[in-house]
Amino acid sequence: MSKGLLRSGAIVSAMTLVSRVLGLVRDVVVANLMGAGASADVFFFANKIPNFLRRLFAEGAFSQAFVPVLTEYHSKGDMNETRQLIAKVSGTLGVIVSIVTVVGVLGSGVVTAIFGTGWFLDWLNGGPSAEKFEMASLMLKITFPYLWFITFVALSGAILNTLGKFAVSSFTPVFLNVMIILSASLISPRLANPEIGLAIGVFLGGLVQFFFQLPFLIKEGVLVRPKWGWRDPGVVRIRTLMIPALFGVSVSQINLLLDTFIASFLQTGSISWLYYSDRLLEFPLGLFGIAIATVILPALSRKHVDAQGQGFASTMDWGVRMVLLLGLPAMLGLIVLAKPMLMVLFMRGEFGVYEVQQSSYSLVAYASGLLNFMLIKVLAPGYYSRQDTKTPVRYGIIAMTSNMVFNIIFAWHYGYVGLAMATALSAFVNMGLLYRGLHKAQVYRLTRQTLGFMLRLAVSGGAMVGAILYLLKPLESWISMSLTDRVLELTLMIGTGAMAYLLTALVLGVRFKHLKVHA
Repeated sequence: MSKGLLRSGAIVSAMTLVSRVLGLVRDVVVANLMGAGASADVFFFANKIPNFLRRLFAEGAFSQAFVPVLTEYHSKGDMNETRQLIAKVSGTLGVIVSIVTVVGVLGSGVVTAIFGTGWFLDWLNGGPSAEKFEMASLMLKITFPYLWFITFVALSGAILNTLGKFAVSSFTPVFLNVMIILSASLISPRLANPEIGLAIGVFLGGLVQFFFQLPFLIKEGVLVRPKWGWRDPGVVRIRTLMIPALFGVSVSQINLLLDTFIASFLQTGSISWLYYSDRLLEFPLGLFGIAIATVILPALSRKHVDAQGQGFASTMDWGVRMVLLLGLPAMLGLIVLAKPMLMVLFMRGEFGVYEVQQSSYSLVAYASGLLNFMLIKVLAPGYYSRQDTKTPVRYGIIAMTSNMVFNIIFAWHYGYVGLAMATALSAFVNMGLLYRGLHKAQVYRLTRQTLGFMLRLAVSGGAMVGAILYLLKPLESWISMSLTDRVLELTLMIGTGAMAYLLTALVLGVRFKHLKVHA
């Protein structure tokens, strides 16, 4: 089991690495094209709404509800029954998402008014942000169909993951980044409003991802004709699980939308600064947190179906230890190296020193919650794999309420940085409640070995930070460096920090055996 999880995790991480690297390239291209001004704010807004709904209808709530039920059907060995479930699910989900997509396209102005209220009020009163509202409404018409494509991409990915084919779904997001990069290079320069070219790239990215996965479904014999099946027993179970999960798994996304809503009242650039810092946060979160969660959900579902209580807890513990090992240095590195990373990646074209400084403040705030974001991804499957979606919803409501309170407290004093602080704190609340629930239900609790492992990693992280700070030069030196010198300097600090972390961990007794699953 340990080797299987490590191999699957490595495959997902490798494929995700390619996607995330191209994602950073995409953001570099966007930053160079538009910087962090009004055009960038509008594009990030128009891109965020369908992505939020994607988490609801596709990758988040749907996958968490669908995978355990599909695993149960598949474990019976009757492929015909499994295909029937896939047909009914795809048909039912397809109708619902088609309706939502059409409503979103036709009602883009209403959607923009709801989530970009500050721009809408300016539009009503002829204020300076009136043009933002009009452009955002237009761009939502182009980006909203992405929701339809990506829903079926997520459905296909969930099926392939359940069959143990993790590489395809992990590699698929590469095509979104490729299409946005191509659109930014070939379409945007020809338009008066370059952000429209990027919106076209989002649409094309969804289309290409959709067609890419079809041959793999055919190869596995699971490409079936969709059927309406609202009252099918399997569909009923999935939607019963999915409805509460719609909220529970998407708390962080709802929090980000609340941030966008409040940021529409703040100074121009706030949404962009939050976006660029969030993108750097998403790199390790996707590379490690989501990758680990992707491989343990089917494994936990199988353990639950086979009634392997101890194996279930051991698999959970493996996920937590992997997150700690990889997430802690990632979190500390983002905090200490916020400005150098932003300079290397984005400081060119329309993205200058001012944008670097502003983005770095929100990056530090976001990064302080990275470990909690990653642990949520691992702890939540402990509920969904047992087909318990109601408990995470209760915790999600508490976390979201906390985020609203934190937003009021911190945004009032610290503006957009306060929004990032509130998001990080609400993640801690959510993570703490998820673990407490698993602990009280005697499903999973931290072992003494894992606590010792955590302490060793904390000391190793301190050594890493010390090594980086010793090498870190003043901001003025970084500004005067060429791009090549910045890249070399950043690489040196990351490499030295990684070596300090690993060597200290080895000296303190961290070994490969700590990453094994003991069934």
